[in-house]
Amino acid sequence: QVQLVESGGGLVQPGESLRLSCAASGSISSVNAMYWYRQGPGKERELVAVINSRGTTTWADSVKGRFTMSVGTAKNTVYLQMNSLKPEDTAIYYCAANTATGFLWGQGTQVTVSS
Repeated sequence: QVQLVESGGGLVQPGESLRLSCAASGSISSVNAMYWYRQGPGKERELVAVINSRGTTTWADSVKGRFTMSVGTAKNTVYLQMNSLKPEDTAIYYCAANTATGFLWGQGTQVTVSS
């Protein structure tokens, strides 16, 4: 079983940057793709980005050009670098993994963008 733990959330001002981390433990060899989702206040959960086993990343239009996703050298940590943050980026950000045994979620980390 894979466990996912996010970290790195916080309060920033518009235009600033933040980097989220998602550490995976357990049977990480069974992971086919890693995802970042977010859920803003009063909104439905939405996909931010997904990276597959070939390293191909797909982005939501709302963050394209501002956010980047990378995988750590140990292959067990995924990062979401968020630049030029806007108030509408305020949300709980969730890491998720598609594994051989199912789709798993992390507990989420709060990102608040406010002046």
